[in-house]
Amino acid sequence: MKTKALIPIFFALKNYRAALIAALFFAFIAPGTKYLIHALPPQSMAGVLYFCAGLGLLLVLILKKEFQNSINQFQKKDWKWLIAATFFGGILGPAFLTYGMIRISGSTASLLLNLESVLTSLIAWFIFKEHFEKRIVWGMLFIVAGCVILSLGSQGSHGQDTGLGFVLIALASLSWGIDNNVTRNISHLNPIFTASIKGLIAGAANLFLGFLIGERLNFDFSLLQAGALGFLGIGISLVAFIVSLGKIGTARTGALFSTAPFIGSILSILILKEPISVPFTIALILMACGVWFHLSEVHVHEHIHKEFEHGHKHIHDEHHQHTHGPNDPPGEPHGHFHRHEKMIHKHPHFPDIHHQHSHKKKN
Repeated sequence: MKTKALIPIFFALKNYRAALIAALFFAFIAPGTKYLIHALPPQSMAGVLYFCAGLGLLLVLILKKEFQNSINQFQKKDWKWLIAATFFGGILGPAFLTYGMIRISGSTASLLLNLESVLTSLIAWFIFKEHFEKRIVWGMLFIVAGCVILSLGSQGSHGQDTGLGFVLIALASLSWGIDNNVTRNISHLNPIFTASIKGLIAGAANLFLGFLIGERLNFDFSLLQAGALGFLGIGISLVAFIVSLGKIGTARTGALFSTAPFIGSILSILILKEPISVPFTIALILMACGVWFHLSEVHVHEHIHKEFEHGHKHIHDEHHQHTHGPNDPPGEPHGHFHRHEKMIHKHPHFPDIHHQHSHKKKN
C-alpha cells in the first residue's frame, strides 16, 4: 500500500523537475537585481540580463552542435509566437522589473513576482482553455495565501517601498504571464535555441533603448555580475521553464514556478540582510502545503491522440512509434519531423504538447 501511495509522487517529481529548476534559478533575479541596480542603469541592466543569457546559451548550442538542427526544426508559423514571447517576456518584463527594483525592496519584489504564476495560470485556463485539476487550484490558493501573509507582514518594514514600485513589478509579472502562455506554442523547439534567440534580440533591444535615453555602461565587475545573473537567472531558468511547458503544460508549470518568490525572499534575507518574521514562518507552512498539492496530482483518463505531424527532440516512447528515413538522426534523444498516428489509450499525463485534448463531461 505504501509503495502504491508513493507512485504519484515519483511520477510528479520526474515531470516537475524542470519547473522546480526554473524556479530555483529565477529566484536569484529579484535579490540579485536589487543588489546591482544602484551600480547599473535600469534600462541597460534589463538589456545586459537578457543579452548575456542569450549569448551564453548560443555558445552552449554551438558547443553541443545543435544549432543547425534547431534551425531546421523552426517553421514559419513559429515566428509569431517567438516575436510575442520576445516582446512581452524579453523586452517589457525585465524593463518593468529593473525600474521597479529602484522603488521596492528585494523581499517584497520577490513576493510580488508570485503574481506571474497566478496570471500565467489564469491566462492558460480562461484564454487558452487549458484544463486544470482541483488540486492545482487548492495548491495555488495555499501558495498565494502564503505570499499575501508574508507581503502584508513586510509592508511598513521597508520605507523604500512605493506604490509605483508595486505597479511596475505587477506589470513585469503580467508581461511574463503572457510570455509563458505564448511560449508553450513553441515548446516543441529546442529550448536552448528558443531562449538564446529570445535573449539576444530582447537584450539588444533594451541596450539600444538605454543608449537612446542617455544611459551609459561602465565595464567593471558589476557588469560581469549582471551578466552571470542573466545567464543563470534568465537563461538557464528559461530553458528549464520551456522544457517544463512541453512536459506538464502552462498552468502546472506556472503553479510550480510560484515557489520562486519564496526562494527569492530567503535569498533576500541572506544576501540583503532582511529580517525573518512570524509571517515568514506562516508563509513557509502554507506554501509547503501548496507545493504538496501540486506534487500529489495525478491526471488519468482514456484520451484520443489525433493524427498530426511536428518536430521536436524525443525518444521512441509510447507516443513516438514511427519509422526513420535515411536523413533522420541516429541515437536517442533526437529531433526531426515525424508523424503521429491516431491513438486511443489511458495513462497518467499532463497537458503537454501531445495531450491538448478536451475534457468535456459525458452525459
